Amino acid sequence: MTIKKISITIALLWSPLVVLTSGCQVQQQAHSASNPVAVVQDSIAEKMLLIQRSYGGWPQPGGNAINYNKALSESEKTKFLSEKNKLDATIDDQATTREIKYLMEAHAKTKNPAYLKAAENGVRHLLQAQNKAGGWPQFYPDSSGYHKHITYNDHAMIDVLWVMKYTATGQQHFEPLQKTLGVDAQKAVDQGIECILKTQFYQGTTLTVWCAQHDSKTLQPAKARAFELPSLSGNESVGILRFLMAIEQPSDAVKKAVHAGVAWLDAVRIKGLKLQDIADPNQPKGKDRVVVADPNSALWARFYDLKTNQPFFVGRDSQPKATLAEIENERRTGYAYYGNWPAKLIEIDYPKWKVKNE
Repeated sequence: MTIKKISITIALLWSPLVVLTSGCQVQQQAHSASNPVAVVQDSIAEKMLLIQRSYGGWPQPGGNAINYNKALSESEKTKFLSEKNKLDATIDDQATTREIKYLMEAHAKTKNPAYLKAAENGVRHLLQAQNKAGGWPQFYPDSSGYHKHITYNDHAMIDVLWVMKYTATGQQHFEPLQKTLGVDAQKAVDQGIECILKTQFYQGTTLTVWCAQHDSKTLQPAKARAFELPSLSGNESVGILRFLMAIEQPSDAVKKAVHAGVAWLDAVRIKGLKLQDIADPNQPKGKDRVVVADPNSALWARFYDLKTNQPFFVGRDSQPKATLAEIENERRTGYAYYGNWPAKLIEIDYPKWKVKNE
């Protein structure tokens, strides 16, 4: 997310409220008639402050990412305020991490101390959420069911590691947090990398990639939702490899992990297929998703069997099927079972990284 450029044309800051052209507001807090103090507010950041839980994280109400561009009704504001202590903070779909990043950018542009404090509380929450293995669960402090698993799904843990890296290095407007949390953030990054290396899956003696979630104690691939079985991921593994490839002066262990992960992804490429969305009046929502032959295309599956590397597809009945067509239309059209996620990594980014790190 990015903040619109703030343009301010103000002759005097004596009125209690001035609306800016960016959608931000300048609110005067006068300590004396001769020394007025203006506090710049960003409307999206203000909503983030309202919704932030008292312990620092952010929720994902109803399992959906919060739309901060939508105006909040008074009843919604009241509801969010009443839920300040609810233990539902998550890192799913960039929850908590996107708020921290936005607030740091908002602070850089507005100098509003409330945004820095909220972001700091968010980073402290993430530091506390890191488990003994160095990974992050999908939810914290809620540890019920699969919420406690080390979660790479939808790049959740990698999103956290980028926030920790920015905090440790002061990049991306995180300089103010580097002063207070930089050392702790770097330790969290180091532990997170160790967790990544330990969870990379071996098939016998062959190092492969990662599952979308791993057990926090055994570090083995684990099940999440009914249609997310233990497997090797053709999607989430890409984000993990990109993070490892961004490490300056990588260790031999990191290099080994990258080489092995890219080699596996290249080997499981499914050539000659293309994914296509079509209209189908016989389906509940009038649409379907099909796989068609195309000699110029290639796909990767979201889920590969842990032993055979064969792609499989799972609906809400948790029964793996050999083809996408065998699972229900609702899942077939509502979840990314196929994609081209590793293509650029394999063809462009990895060769450049390999030259740099050989």
